[in-house]
Amino acid sequence: MGLRDVSIGDAAPHEVNTIVEMPKGSSNKYEYDPERDVFVLDRALYSALFAPADYGYVAQTLAEDGDALDILVVTTFPTFPGCVVAARPVGVLLMCDEKGKDEKILAVSARDPRFNAVELLEDMPDHLLREITHYFRTYKELEDKATQVLDWHGRERALAFIEECHARFLAGGERVPTGEACVFAEPGHPADATS
Repeated sequence: MGLRDVSIGDAAPHEVNTIVEMPKGSSNKYEYDPERDVFVLDRALYSALFAPADYGYVAQTLAEDGDALDILVVTTFPTFPGCVVAARPVGVLLMCDEKGKDEKILAVSARDPRFNAVELLEDMPDHLLREITHYFRTYKELEDKATQVLDWHGRERALAFIEECHARFLAGGERVPTGEACVFAEPGHPADATS
């Protein structure tokens, strides 16, 4: 059994299995190669930024961009690429990149007692949300790639995205357009998404 066989989890969407690709504090962007069942170094970030939380994807999901649904998991200590983490979603960051819509689920480790009381986006430290927003707003600037951070939304919207992306995965991986378009802000006028 390899990582491609990891299920979304019996308690999904309220608790989901996450495969970590980029640990908190890392500037190396790893990606899972399902054909070889290994992690490869995709690139080192061009900027001096580092991942503000463990970053990876939700097992058995497919987002509109053709990749698995992205997720950030807040942990006390960083894990490692390939680590499967049970995560409890609390919100979602809506954003766009050069490929279109690119939602980021925000979750906490479901196996860390320090996060037992964290159920909602409002339970997260405001400064952490601002750090994550700043990271995604600027991490591709030196690559001359555009990103637009739109807004934070709460747990219910996050759970709906997870269900939608899991259904798309189960349907054979077909992309299902929602009709929502990404509109980039004019240069010099980035969208503000702190809350």
